[in-house]
Amino acid sequence: MQPPTLPREDINALGVKYRRIPILSIGRDVYCDSRLILQKLEDRFPSGALGASQPDQKAVEKLLEKWVIDGGIFARAAQLIPTSLPALRDPVFLADREDYFGNSFSRSAISKKRPEALVHMRDAFEFLEFGFLADGRQWILGTETPSLADIEDAAVWVFRWVVELKGALPPSLISGEQFPKVYSWIDRFSKAISSAKASAPKPTTLRSAEAIKHILQADFAESEGQVDENDPVGLKKDQDVESWPIDTGSNHRDRGRLVALTSTEVVLASPSKVGGKEIHIHHPRTSFTIQAVGGAKL
Repeated sequence: MQPPTLPREDINALGVKYRRIPILSIGRDVYCDSRLILQKLEDRFPSGALGASQPDQKAVEKLLEKWVIDGGIFARAAQLIPTSLPALRDPVFLADREDYFGNSFSRSAISKKRPEALVHMRDAFEFLEFGFLADGRQWILGTETPSLADIEDAAVWVFRWVVELKGALPPSLISGEQFPKVYSWIDRFSKAISSAKASAPKPTTLRSAEAIKHILQADFAESEGQVDENDPVGLKKDQDVESWPIDTGSNHRDRGRLVALTSTEVVLASPSKVGGKEIHIHHPRTSFTIQAVGGAKL
């Protein structure tokens, strides 16, 4: 588990500057951003894959992913944090969130944004209630169990978080009375998580030093890829570059040797802070930017 605010010494020890969590390490390959992490797990464990198999459903997944992240659903949900929360009186927490979001996270700033945030969240609830869930289906794609369209793309986690955050949503505007299908969807997901946890093997817990040692002594999970010579950014393999997210956490950039570049992923090689072992840091291309060190942004 990582602390809610920086510094996160375990991640620093690996030489990773990316500040958002979670991250995934498979050997000395470190994957950043939940969207990339889920895709890697889908590819690595196809027998347990949760993603759609049909092209039309894959397209729905991608559109929903864009709606939640790039369309601002998550950002609007964050603006509904009740100003009464003790964390909003903690200068360390406030400074951390201002660094993360790139703007003021004071109680007055949150209060000012709250009305518009509620309008956007109500619209999101209506989109699900009177759209995908209107016909009484249990899950977004009409599946028998939750799929990636529920977990990541329609982001039940965002709706569940904001519903369970006391004081975030005024019952007169957003509640189970106005949106019974969305609230039932959230409840089904919570029960599915509880069921999955009960039947899953108990995970092994490692202390920080053990986890870092285990990672640094491991091999790479993936062989070095290639750099697409036709990519518009015009970068070359082994060139020194830096990559970072452009939506949140933009002050924290990973820098290293360009190992691979595809239409969906960038891979940098960088030394760990502890031990100086080479780590491969994977970023998605979506909502990230990459540039040559000392060069113009691409």
